[in-house]
Amino acid sequence: MTDHEAGATAARESRRISTKEAAELLGVKAETVYAYVSRGQLTSRRGPGGRGSTFDPKEVQALARRNRREPAATSAAHELSVRTRITLIEKDRYYFRGVDAVDLALRHSYEEVAEWLWTGVLRPGIHFTAPPEPAGSARLAVRALPAHCTPTDRLRVATIAAAAADPLRFDLSEEAVVGTARTMIPTLVAALPPLRSGHRDGGPLAGRLWARLSGHDPDEASLRALDAALALLVDHDLAASTLAVRVAASARAHPYAAVSAGLGVLEGPLHGAASGLAHRMLMEVLDRGTATPVVAAELRAGRRVPGLGHRLYAGEDPRAEALFGLLEVVPKAGPALAAARDVVATTARHTGLHANVDLALAVLTASCGMQAEAGETIFAVARTAGWIAHALEEYAERPMRMRPVGQYTGLRPPQPLPPEPEI
Repeated sequence: MTDHEAGATAARESRRISTKEAAELLGVKAETVYAYVSRGQLTSRRGPGGRGSTFDPKEVQALARRNRREPAATSAAHELSVRTRITLIEKDRYYFRGVDAVDLALRHSYEEVAEWLWTGVLRPGIHFTAPPEPAGSARLAVRALPAHCTPTDRLRVATIAAAAADPLRFDLSEEAVVGTARTMIPTLVAALPPLRSGHRDGGPLAGRLWARLSGHDPDEASLRALDAALALLVDHDLAASTLAVRVAASARAHPYAAVSAGLGVLEGPLHGAASGLAHRMLMEVLDRGTATPVVAAELRAGRRVPGLGHRLYAGEDPRAEALFGLLEVVPKAGPALAAARDVVATTARHTGLHANVDLALAVLTASCGMQAEAGETIFAVARTAGWIAHALEEYAERPMRMRPVGQYTGLRPPQPLPPEPEI
């Protein structure tokens, strides 16, 4: 190294600051500075002589500015707050990028609504197409599963197989992720086994999905209701599965892995599987001819009546209201609609709960010759588009920010080593 180069290096190092100075600029303890380094939010370098760490003051100041703009949630709130421009839920309505979500779903196809979420641009007539190679890999993987697998099992396996067939999945640029989304969703649908022989995929996604959910040919009204259900369910703010997706995206997991994280959470009975419980309840009401004994049995068992109430809406779930309206003109939906109204009226004698989208989905699946698990499939396919929208948003944020601090409540150290088991 020349004297000039050595002097330049020394000058650069002299402009760097110590851990103590970085902590003072950030208003935190030294331990927190090292936590920022471990999360990738700061870059450290060993000081002259290998003693201590040094930091770029501009990088530290930028982090301090971000922290001032994003104050940590107060301990009293115990809620994780995440900035988003995707969905707003307000006064018993919900909006996608500021536009009424129900109006969008009733006027546009699922694919068009998905494009709106991802890009802020409506593309009339757009259809998503599954490329042959990942679709073939996903079909083979799903075909190898046992017959008793759940829809979410199949979709999770299809997602992993499609990822393995996509060597460019690690490109997290916005253009690449949107391109991946346009092929991933139809690939997941194509991986599900059709229920009608001789079916050929083509046209809107709702028609391709119908062939995996029902063995009957769809009438126009039923297919329209399915497409609207997909569009209505695209996103719903930070539901549990969506939060899981954002955590994965924060760690820079590729889109397939982020979607897989969402599918893992979705399978719970309080989330994506809730419509199946409502479907089984409706079928029992139809079998008995009245909701009273069915509702009574649920209450006697200490269970909530499926398909009723939503913590974000004081009145009726707007997604249910819209879907019920479309189901009014579905030829075979009359009995299931009447059963759903009977459930709501029976329960209303004791509580003010309204129908939610799970009950509306149950009417759709029960009316169209679908199995109870069909609602879970509809929910998962629909929500994949919303998960991608949230992943896109999270990729634009600083990495590893979704890292809450645990509140340790265990024994205080130091504790003795546990005793050796007797042999």
